[in-house]
Amino acid sequence: MTEIQRRLFELQDMKYRQFNMSLLPTVKPETVIGVRTPDLRQLAKEMNADTARQFMKTLPHEYYEENNIHAFLIERISDYDECIAQLDRFLPYVDNWATCDMMRPKVFKKHLPELFEQIKIWLYSGEAYTVRFGLEMLMCCYLDDAFKPEYLTLAAKIKSDEYYVKMMTAWFFATALAKQYEEAVKIIEGKTLDPWTHNKAIQKAVESRRVSQERKDYLKTLKRNEPKTATEL
Repeated sequence: MTEIQRRLFELQDMKYRQFNMSLLPTVKPETVIGVRTPDLRQLAKEMNADTARQFMKTLPHEYYEENNIHAFLIERISDYDECIAQLDRFLPYVDNWATCDMMRPKVFKKHLPELFEQIKIWLYSGEAYTVRFGLEMLMCCYLDDAFKPEYLTLAAKIKSDEYYVKMMTAWFFATALAKQYEEAVKIIEGKTLDPWTHNKAIQKAVESRRVSQERKDYLKTLKRNEPKTATEL
């Protein structure tokens, strides 16, 4: 057992472990220790540069929480090129939505032109959580002052049967409907997304406090009939 693993087991919360496992269907139960996120962030913060460097070289990790510490270490990297290099090493090992969504590197905001080119690579990688991460970065970094309609078109072109990719696509467009409604509603009106993702985006937008009631009422009229599954036929 490594020193990091020893620290993690000292912080284990069995009730939290049970709760967490119920949210992580793609993660093997035996890899979940049960450590709360603030404790994981603190462990990452306490690592010195050499310890962090050695830890990030050790892939794959044995435990879910180790992956989350890795994610927190990456988002603290202040050099853009190094951050991208570490992400490209780590993303193929990400196997769940939670670890994927934890990574929001602060350095990205200072490198939006370069980041957009990298996002396009991630989106067409074919790896579910790499694609999800690319969509999340597009959502976090390009729906405010840096927004361009082409970003919506790019996201709408991503076609996947992976549940966690489709959910992120829906989240992306629900956020776009809150922040850039006039452009985002064109994607919904044009029925560009598959029916499930289309309806999920509308659902999330309707649940949002950032969307006016008038717009919510209109979005509800745009819901689509979803094709029946084999078990429903």
